[in-house]
Amino acid sequence: MIKKSLSENIIRVENSILSLDKKSWDKCANPKSRDFNPFIGYEFLKALELSGSINGESGWLSSYITLLDNNNNLKGCIPSYIKNNSMGEYVFDYSWAEAYARIGGSYYPKIQISIPFTPATTQKLLTVNNDLDNKIKADLVSGICDVTKNLDCSSAHITFISETETKFLKDLGWLIRTDQQFHWNNYHYRDFQDFLDTLSSRKRKNIKKERSNALKNSVNIEVLHHKDIKTSHWDHFFNFYINTSMRKWGHPYLTREFFAMIGENMSENILLVMAKRKNQYIAGALNFLGNNVLYGRNWGAVEEHKYLHFEVCYYQAIEYAIKNNLKRVEAGAQGPHKIARGYEPQITHSAHWIRNLNLSNAVSEYLKDERKFIQENINILGSYTPFKKN
Repeated sequence: MIKKSLSENIIRVENSILSLDKKSWDKCANPKSRDFNPFIGYEFLKALELSGSINGESGWLSSYITLLDNNNNLKGCIPSYIKNNSMGEYVFDYSWAEAYARIGGSYYPKIQISIPFTPATTQKLLTVNNDLDNKIKADLVSGICDVTKNLDCSSAHITFISETETKFLKDLGWLIRTDQQFHWNNYHYRDFQDFLDTLSSRKRKNIKKERSNALKNSVNIEVLHHKDIKTSHWDHFFNFYINTSMRKWGHPYLTREFFAMIGENMSENILLVMAKRKNQYIAGALNFLGNNVLYGRNWGAVEEHKYLHFEVCYYQAIEYAIKNNLKRVEAGAQGPHKIARGYEPQITHSAHWIRNLNLSNAVSEYLKDERKFIQENINILGSYTPFKKN
């Protein structure tokens, strides 16, 4: 535990979420004045930690930065980690690490402020008074820099941040990086057909064909929420997750205990879409629910069926969002193929503070070109959306 005074406030680093009070954390993470986000909540972070999905040999060492007043009341907090690699972050800085090594520097350890293995935009500077209290946020940012120095880390990185935080951190001199994701936006559709009617004829036919083909071979879909999700469903889904992770990436991050914990403590915020064939589960997608957003997170399968991934991950998510008046679906990282399914390119933001001035200046120049490239790419991709051209 590290303590440092900041005028009337105290910065403290805790190595376990269990050292913090759940009610106090959630009051900062999800105040009533802001849309609920499941990933910054106490239960999600606790599940990552207690399940062994982080800490140990994962490369993520929990180091929660907190801000307390003189009465020991939590006024602000940050989901922060010490990293000795760049795995599971979805904002790639391997080239920065290599560049620093070439001039004799050590890029690791670094401070990573994000939700492990979760490329979803959320607030990261969490305060009791939300966006109104910039003084607390400024103290939190000052605390990040102090902790980075005190732990002899090379840099601090805050990824998948809101536009408000992006501007705030830019004004404090942090380097801003952009990237892209693909989100589906609900333009007040009445049903899935109403959504299809906004697409060009060819794209509309393609989606209908994909949905029909996905359900060939006696495949049917189950959409499970809250108490509908049983232990047996998690057993099947974990099998899908392990099979697909090992085959595609060779390293599944999340443990079976993680799914057990979120199933027990977060079921109201979980939507599990499962595919069945001949009375046997063969594939599934794990989604999380905010107040107005469906977040697509993990997919896995033990059988390959053409277009089934699109049906389970994309089309079922769209249907659920329409039926439940959600504003959008965030389908995670990567995937230009999502455009043809009605998902639109969206800029994401991150902020970076690098102690070494030479590396910081080099990265700053690199980011100028990268931001331009990302914006140009989004403009191009935006012209390929399947919607009718007015």
